[in-house]
Amino acid sequence: ESVPQRKAAPQPEKPSQPAASLAAGVVVEALPNGEVEIALSGQQWRIRGMALVKAGSGAMKVNAQVLDTASGVVFADSVDMMSARSRAGYARLAASELGLAESDIKRCLGRVLLALESHLSQPETGDNTAPALDDAAKADALALLQDPNLIGRLTDDLAACGVVGESTNLVAGYLAAVSRKLDKPLAVLIQSSSAAGKSSLMDAVLNLIPPEERLQYSAMTGQSLFYLGETNLQHKILAIAEEEGVRQAAYALKLLQSDGELTIASTGKDEATGNLVTKQYTVKGPVMLMLTTTAIDVDEELLNRCLVLTVNESREQTEAIHALQRHKQTLAGLLMENEKGYLTELHQNAQRLLKPLKVVNPFASQLTFLSDKTRTRRDHMKYLTLIQSIALLHQYQRDVKQVEHRGTVIEYIEVERSDIVLANRLAHEILGRTLDEMPPQTRKL
Repeated sequence: ESVPQRKAAPQPEKPSQPAASLAAGVVVEALPNGEVEIALSGQQWRIRGMALVKAGSGAMKVNAQVLDTASGVVFADSVDMMSARSRAGYARLAASELGLAESDIKRCLGRVLLALESHLSQPETGDNTAPALDDAAKADALALLQDPNLIGRLTDDLAACGVVGESTNLVAGYLAAVSRKLDKPLAVLIQSSSAAGKSSLMDAVLNLIPPEERLQYSAMTGQSLFYLGETNLQHKILAIAEEEGVRQAAYALKLLQSDGELTIASTGKDEATGNLVTKQYTVKGPVMLMLTTTAIDVDEELLNRCLVLTVNESREQTEAIHALQRHKQTLAGLLMENEKGYLTELHQNAQRLLKPLKVVNPFASQLTFLSDKTRTRRDHMKYLTLIQSIALLHQYQRDVKQVEHRGTVIEYIEVERSDIVLANRLAHEILGRTLDEMPPQTRKL
C-alpha cells in the first residue's frame, strides 16, 4: 500500500547554465533583430534573413556579411548556404575583396553553414526564457509567497499599483492566472460597457505575470489560433482584448479550453517537391484564457466555460477613479508610479517560483454545489479549480507530500480549509453571477 511521505515546502530551482557554443571553435549569438552573429578566428560574420529559413529546408538563402578583423575590410553579398555553386561564387568575390585565400573563405563558409544548421535545430527561446533571479530578488519573491497574508498583500499591492476597488475581480483574475500551472486551467471573461475599465482590469492582472508566460493580442482571426505552434501556449495565458476578435476565434477558443489542444489539416507546398500536400498543425495546451468584451450576446458555449467578471460601473467607483487620476498628477503619484515598477517585478518573480505541483483536496467529499441546472456541471468544476489555484499559490506555505504509485513518485500539496473559505467567498459573487440567465448590465438596469 502506498504511504504518503512528507517533504519540506518546495525550494526555488537554480537557474540553468548557459548553453555551450553550437559548433566547435565557433561562437554564435542570435541578436534581438533576428540577425545571427558568428565569430571565427580572425573573422566576424553577420547573417541576415534567417527568420525566413526553416529547419530541414533544401535552401538557405541569406545575406552574409564578413568582417576581416585584422584589416577591418567588410564584404557582404547574398548567398544560398546550401548550394556549393553559390558558396563558391561568394568565396571568390569575398577573397578578392578581403585579400584572403579563396580556399580559406570556402572553409569558413563550411563552418558557418554547420553553425547555422545547429542554430536552426535549437528550440526557439527568445522572450520565452525566464531571466535568472539573483539571490536578493529570489529572497524577496520567496518572502511574498510565504507571507500568511498573501491575498491581503496582493490586494494592497494592486492598490499601490494604481487600481481602485475591484478587489474581488482582481483576486479572482489573479487566481485564474495561477491556474495556468494546472492541468485544467480556468478561463476568464471580463464583461462591461465601453470605457468602464475592463481592459485596465485585465492589464492589472497580466502585469503581475511574467512576460514569457503570457501572450496578449488585440484580436485574433478564426484560423490564426491553429498556427501558433505546438508549445507556444502550454501552461501560458492567452489574452485577447477585443470583442470582435473573441467572436471570430470563439470556436477555436472553445475547443482549446475544453480539449486542451487544437488540430487542423491545411493544404501547403512540399518544400522538396513543390507539390501540394496536406499538413497537420497542432496547438497544445493547457492554456489559461483571459478575454474582454462589451458584447451582451457572447457565444453561450464560450460563456459557460469562463468565469465571468463584471466591472463596477457605479457612480462611487467613477468618483474614486477620478480621484486616482488626479492623485497621479502629484508628487505622491510620481512616487507611486515608481513603486509600481518594483511591485510588478516582485510579483512576476514570485510567479516564476511557482511549481506545477499536483493538488489534492481532502475535503472534496464534504463540499456541496447547486445541481438544479445542467450548466452547473461546468460551474462546479470551476469552483473546484478555484480551490486548487488558491492552494497552488500558497505552495511555499504547505508541506510537499509524496506518494508512490505503479513505480512513479507523485509530489502533491493538500488543500486547507482556509482555501475553501476564500473560494466560497469568491464563488458566491462570481459564479452566482454566471448562473443568472440575464447579462449583468441588463440585470442592473
